[in-house]
Amino acid sequence: MTTQTLTMKLNGEEVTVQVKPSAMLVEVLRDQLELTGTKVACGEGECGSCTVLLDGRPVNSCLVPALKAQGREVLTVEGLASPGELHPLQKAFVEHGAVQCGYCTPGMLMSAKALLDQNPNPTEEEVRVAISGNLCRCTGYAKIVEAILDAGTHEVER
Repeated sequence: MTTQTLTMKLNGEEVTVQVKPSAMLVEVLRDQLELTGTKVACGEGECGSCTVLLDGRPVNSCLVPALKAQGREVLTVEGLASPGELHPLQKAFVEHGAVQCGYCTPGMLMSAKALLDQNPNPTEEEVRVAISGNLCRCTGYAKIVEAILDAGTHEVER
């Protein structure tokens, strides 16, 4: 099978990789670039486990053909933290106990980052809408919402 060249800015670095024309972005990220923080679950865009930011917007990478990322910016959960320093969202998730099994966490973090980048002071309802495409089977979402609010400019009552 023939391949095509994909060049994108991935987590701040320009990356070039040969991909099958039929490859989905999640496959390239996980299987070729070994960025396994992005999870594969439903493969149908229903659960949000594979959420990454494409030009700053959350997308289900299981539904995005990899070649759609050509010349664009992709941010995965691996790109959130700085060396030796967790991203404020990651810290908030830990502090609020918003991580259970952890499978949904990367996608939740990416959806939350997209929200906070656009609106650093969201309401609880805005947070719930922003993460509505991310399914968590372990929690009732309360701690996740609290963590996202806390990572923004809200002060969550403890």
